[in-house]
Amino acid sequence: MQRMKHTYMIEFELPEVMNEEFMALIPQQRYMINQMLAEGTIKSYSLSMDRLKLWVILSANSEFEAMEIIDTFPLCDFMTPHLTELMFHNSADMLMQFSLN
Repeated sequence: MQRMKHTYMIEFELPEVMNEEFMALIPQQRYMINQMLAEGTIKSYSLSMDRLKLWVILSANSEFEAMEIIDTFPLCDFMTPHLTELMFHNSADMLMQFSLN
């Protein structure tokens, strides 16, 4: 029997000053996020204009698993996560797209 996945929103606080080590890890972070988006583990990934907040919507079997996923992020040592379990997450791209052709 397959367990039902839970949906979590993680709000990260980012450092005000991004040092060279942080900047060097950004390509690895983007690569990993893109992989997780393709797999469906991450549903969305958003950065505030001031680059001080990052929001991630992800699916996991438990809060513990969600935190394990976060711990794999290359930038996790530079970000402070705040995790919230969501009742649901809807987005326009989740709706069925019908062709008029």
